[in-house]
Amino acid sequence: MSACAAPSPPAVAVEDARVRALEDLGVLPTGPEERFDRITRLARRVFGVASAAVTLIDRDVQHVKSQEGRHLDAVPRHDSFCHHTLGTSRTLVVEDAAGDERFAGNPLVSGGPGIRFYAGHPLEAPGGHRVGALCLIDDRPRRFTDEERLLLEELAGWVQEEMTRSRELQQAAEVQRALLPSRWPDLPGYDVAGACMPARSVGGDFIDWYRTPDGDLALTLGDVMGKGLPAAIVMATVRGAMRLAGRESEPGDAVRQAAATLYEDLDGMTSMVTLCHARLSPGVAVLRYTDAGHGLMLLVRADGSVGRPQRGGLPLGVLPDQEWREDRVVLGEGDAVVAFSDGLLDLCGGSPETALDEVARAVGASASSGDVVRHFMALARARPVVDDDVAVLVIRRDR
Repeated sequence: MSACAAPSPPAVAVEDARVRALEDLGVLPTGPEERFDRITRLARRVFGVASAAVTLIDRDVQHVKSQEGRHLDAVPRHDSFCHHTLGTSRTLVVEDAAGDERFAGNPLVSGGPGIRFYAGHPLEAPGGHRVGALCLIDDRPRRFTDEERLLLEELAGWVQEEMTRSRELQQAAEVQRALLPSRWPDLPGYDVAGACMPARSVGGDFIDWYRTPDGDLALTLGDVMGKGLPAAIVMATVRGAMRLAGRESEPGDAVRQAAATLYEDLDGMTSMVTLCHARLSPGVAVLRYTDAGHGLMLLVRADGSVGRPQRGGLPLGVLPDQEWREDRVVLGEGDAVVAFSDGLLDLCGGSPETALDEVARAVGASASSGDVVRHFMALARARPVVDDDVAVLVIRRDR
């Protein structure tokens, strides 16, 4: 069957599964990425060819995920050399395309970029579906030795590992999003909002809230040391421990219980966690809170005055058998408490004082807690590179 012939029904099902496997990887829409560019730079230098590229092939088009050397454009699938690579589990080598009946009439050979030599090794998604290739292209015929075939295969394995890691991180991000609150609390008389933005696909910052059996609203903002997947795993563990302790216990006791539960794990991973944990009693407008080494909280009164609660005890995971004190604040009408992670410091000049001033201004200029949260999330999204996770939690009593 030619590349342009209509596929049979079984072939359609196989192709549908292959395209879904490519989509599930999540690497096609993300544009160029340094982790793939690093491989194509190495491949071009090692093999001495005009171009090296990572290609991904959907139903109709060959896309260039990464390239080094002579520029390559996306091309229709039926014109691409890598389309033929999908048909084999081994490296496809075309030493002289002009003398190969499969490719002599190809517009990529007779016109630009004038391909004469091609070598490509297929890239597989989890499940074995071939979705693209790591390929080498030159405008001169050349021989390709068995040793070079093995090296190209090894480099393709590196690309494949990076693609698989993308899928794993995407799945981890979906799990983490499911652990975070999906909607802001509906608490008459109060306006509560919060959000997290990881610096990478997943992160160690988290926010959480839930109603307690006595009708209070328990709230937590935590910041796990580190970034990425290891921090995200710790984050899920800390969130679970705080939820278990926070439903029945006052803030100081809840932090102590969670810390005792987590200490051996955190110590073994050489990790620690700063957090703020609070309970809001809506009937009496009292917020009882405990700070575990976090210190990034601000009380903004309705009259514009600002207070900063003192830093509490050590972070979780530093020493066993710690105690944390509990403080309280009475919220007047229009008063707001804001807690945030240190990622917000980078958004606001780097110093706590500058960040606290910016938080106070944002609260004063915003009509709702949600507006404050959206303001800082927009700042984070506007940065070309976010170096740290960002989390913000705002509790405001209605006027």
